Amino acid sequence: RPRMFTGIIEEVGTVRSVAEGELAISAKTVLWGTNLGDSISVNGVDLTAKFFDEEGFSANVMPETYRRSNLGDLRPGDRVNLERSMQLASRVSGHLVRGVVEATGTLHSFTDDGDATIVRIEAPADILRHTLVKGPICIDGISLTVTAKDAQTFSVSVVQYTKEHTNLFTRKPGDRINLESDIIGRYVEQLLEERGEGGHSRGAA
Repeated sequence: RPRMFTGIIEEVGTVRSVAEGELAISAKTVLWGTNLGDSISVNGVDLTAKFFDEEGFSANVMPETYRRSNLGDLRPGDRVNLERSMQLASRVSGHLVRGVVEATGTLHSFTDDGDATIVRIEAPADILRHTLVKGPICIDGISLTVTAKDAQTFSVSVVQYTKEHTNLFTRKPGDRINLESDIIGRYVEQLLEERGEGGHSRGAA
């Protein structure tokens, strides 16, 4: 079943324990209205809650998820970005996020820019190909807007509210960062590629 997120972080939780194929997280806000089997985004990764108690929740993590994301780097005490899956009646304040991390990048640097901070991230070629200046990008589950891009990196501008309500500024240069590019851009590219490979065009018999 499809789940979608907005990239607006609801809570920063804390890793309670890490076991093979399982992650337990201390949280409060994301437990409200959440049932067993519901989806919670953890650093941008869509995980299914399999257990709740008063202190948080736990979820299974597949080997493929560890390979594509930074969840395998987590240790007890680490802070993680959390968001419940969106409801159909919800206002979308960020952008449409699937919770499917495509790759990890590397945090390059923080640069002060007035009250904001420019965050620069080294990213794989496939992510950069689908990254547009002024377009959306999801980093560790946070919906942000790309402000600059070159052959190896992209940058985003982070306001004070985001600094205070996500885990981004607990990270250090060199840390791995989960990345999900704009799904709408990927869909458009795929459709254009299929047309270019002999797919029928408008007016074809």
